[in-house]
Amino acid sequence: MTVLFDGTAEGEVLVLAAPLSFWGGVSWETGAIINARHPQVGEIVTGKILVVPEPVGSSSSSAVLLELIRAGRAPAAIVLGRPDAILVVACLVAREMGWPAPPILVVPGCAETPPGRARVADGRFEVFPAIRPASGPAA
Repeated sequence: MTVLFDGTAEGEVLVLAAPLSFWGGVSWETGAIINARHPQVGEIVTGKILVVPEPVGSSSSSAVLLELIRAGRAPAAIVLGRPDAILVVACLVAREMGWPAPPILVVPGCAETPPGRARVADGRFEVFPAIRPASGPAA
């Protein structure tokens, strides 16, 4: 695991099922995935621990992430399968502007992150999987 931008966050996990660029893929106005070809179109990234196993680089992605941060619609944290320096640029600019920015980590194998809640703190990524109700007859 590698910390690209330090910070602390907690929230519901949203694992992207397909690659996504913030540029043209996420609305800075709503925090929704807007790429019509993405399997999770309509999902909201705001306040989530956004797991991006395969980031799609675009220099304009930093502008979209910065607008999400400014509007208070950014993910709580971003967990990447591989480094993406462009997203870090948005967090660096946000910090200079005095805006809270999400931590960004690289966690190889993050595509296997289970649903539930997660916490990013002190360079660690802790996942608290959703508890499934027991099946079978009631006691």
